[in-house]
Amino acid sequence: MGKRYYCDYCDRSFQDNLHNRKKHLNGIQHHRAKKAWFDNFRDAATVLNEERSKEPCRKFLQTGQCVFGTSCRFSHMSERHMKMLEQKIDDEKRQKEDTDQDGSSNERSIDEWLSRREKKLAALTSGRVLKIEEEECAENIEIPPYLLSIPDLPPSLHPPPTGGWRVTLHNEWG
Repeated sequence: MGKRYYCDYCDRSFQDNLHNRKKHLNGIQHHRAKKAWFDNFRDAATVLNEERSKEPCRKFLQTGQCVFGTSCRFSHMSERHMKMLEQKIDDEKRQKEDTDQDGSSNERSIDEWLSRREKKLAALTSGRVLKIEEEECAENIEIPPYLLSIPDLPPSLHPPPTGGWRVTLHNEWG
């Protein structure tokens, strides 16, 4: 049967040879599907500016549908949706400003980091069990709340225990 090429953008597969692949990759359907995929990741400010520059689609406003869909050159966004998008942009700006201000005041010095590193290395070389303090663990690790709501989260993405992991050195093997 031969190799098959699968296009993630178009959700199609076909026999993989130079002619078929070139024909598909240069096709209109592929270009539209690829554009639609990358449009999902556009910045909210860019989307808002583009929608404001367009005139409203009369057909969409009257019936709620447009035969051109996403390729329509007119705007399908209502005033209410534009206000919501503006609010989202403002919230993102405020969050960015807050993190910029908080980040500069909460930065730790290099001396503090080096002293903690020396303590950890000393504990490792002496053969003692290394245990991360709870306050340091909670301070350094911020777990996004949406990760905790996923039911079958892989073990590598689970949060660490509150007291940290115990690390022991195994000097003897066998």
